[in-house]
Amino acid sequence: MQDDSYYYEPAQGHGLAHDPFNAIVGPRPIGWISSRSADGILNLAPYSFFNAFNYIPPIIGFASIGHKDSLSNIEQTGEFVWNLATLPLAEAMNQSCAAVAPEVDEFALAGLTPAPSNLIEVPRVAESPVSFECRKTQIIQLQSAAGDAVNTWLVLGEVIGVHIDRRLLVDGVYQTAAAEPILRGGGPADYFRIEPDALFRMQRPG
Repeated sequence: MQDDSYYYEPAQGHGLAHDPFNAIVGPRPIGWISSRSADGILNLAPYSFFNAFNYIPPIIGFASIGHKDSLSNIEQTGEFVWNLATLPLAEAMNQSCAAVAPEVDEFALAGLTPAPSNLIEVPRVAESPVSFECRKTQIIQLQSAAGDAVNTWLVLGEVIGVHIDRRLLVDGVYQTAAAEPILRGGGPADYFRIEPDALFRMQRPG
């Protein structure tokens, strides 16, 4: 009987045109992170590996593959903001991921407006309809199964302030699709969007 499953062991290589891992684990929400250095230099960068990890208190996290500016800034100040990446802001978000020197302000590079946060010194993206003000809870360097250090750091932060465009709240319920969030797929350039007709509901058993 023919095996229709393609099998590979990541340590030996995938043998495909492009690593399928991040296409399989996707699409994923985008960690569009604003931060500020101890010297006051602003930074804005999107991270492909991002998600929410706890409800009460709300904790979100992103993985920095390499010791990048966002990670350095959060180590220095303990603060960051997550900004929702949306379809109207897709090009600006993409501009903010340019590989530039630490002294370059990606807000200016992407033509975006820094808006003051309420509880922390790091600004929000004014054009984004949703932002989370966060304080660092943990920074964890990842390890392989063998215990070897990986050049990736998981940054976790508690959400201490939430900004939501009022148009996205209908009878007190946040309308996910109305915000037009974009999601990261696989490959070098794949993104997805959420539309209202993609919604379906299931109630938990019991």
